[in-house]
Amino acid sequence: MPLTLEADLPLPGDSSRFDYESYDARRHLLFIAHLGQSELLVFDTRTRRVIKRIGGLRHVHGVLAIPELGRVYASATGTDEVVAIDEESLTVVARMPGGTYPDGMAYAPQAGKLYVSDETGETETVIDVRSNQRIATIPLGGEVGNTQYDPVSRHIYVNVQSRRQLVEIDPATDRVVARIDLPGAKGNHGLLIEPDLRLALIACEDNDKLLVFDLESRQVRSSFEVGSGPDVLAYDAALGLIYVASESGTVSLFKLAAGRAEKRAQGALAPDAHVVAVDPETHLAYFPIRNLGGHPVLRIMRPLP
Repeated sequence: MPLTLEADLPLPGDSSRFDYESYDARRHLLFIAHLGQSELLVFDTRTRRVIKRIGGLRHVHGVLAIPELGRVYASATGTDEVVAIDEESLTVVARMPGGTYPDGMAYAPQAGKLYVSDETGETETVIDVRSNQRIATIPLGGEVGNTQYDPVSRHIYVNVQSRRQLVEIDPATDRVVARIDLPGAKGNHGLLIEPDLRLALIACEDNDKLLVFDLESRQVRSSFEVGSGPDVLAYDAALGLIYVASESGTVSLFKLAAGRAEKRAQGALAPDAHVVAVDPETHLAYFPIRNLGGHPVLRIMRPLP
């Protein structure tokens, strides 16, 4: 792959599963959900060390940093909560109900709302970030995958994986405004929105596909084979580079150019390398690995020119 190893840095805790991570470029802080340890790791990308371990987040899955609010939200499936964390004090400031299996999250800034995938509850939980209160529950009629915000339409898009659909929600009304069938999808879980090119990148964990979906024509433009069990996607907009991290430890790289996705490379990165986040300034990609030589490690990769 056109990547070079920048560093393998030890992480605290045991060699149990990691889940989502989220990067705050303003504060140079990477928030890593250590699901098996039930804690959130706060990693400073400038000093390259963990500066805080935030515990009490039972089975933490999703994490989303919202820099303009100075807040991080984490979904704790062990208690079916969404937890708000202050970025200055790095302490928990609120807890709110998140359904029966809160997972991925997206923020709609104009509405001041957080949208949380309730995977097994088959709903989307809506939270007012001003009051940190749950204000709505939107039935989706199927098992829910990841959730993303589109800044162009100002709508929320959600994978409903058991129905092989992409669902569109209007935050102004918290109503479903479209249900879009996805030909070729099976277990459409991972989701990434590229707003300028009007594309949705959809990772299908049950048939190991990446679908490139046109948000304007509402059609699947192309489909690609990826590693087994694709999970988290990350995008380096300046380089037009998409990372697809898979449960198998395989990472697939795609280049977006002229409104099209081109597969550039695919290879084994590390065991269980299913999570990735990108620093848009340095272009470094961060992969938390639960067990490398018997210990958890943060593997940092740099793309080659």
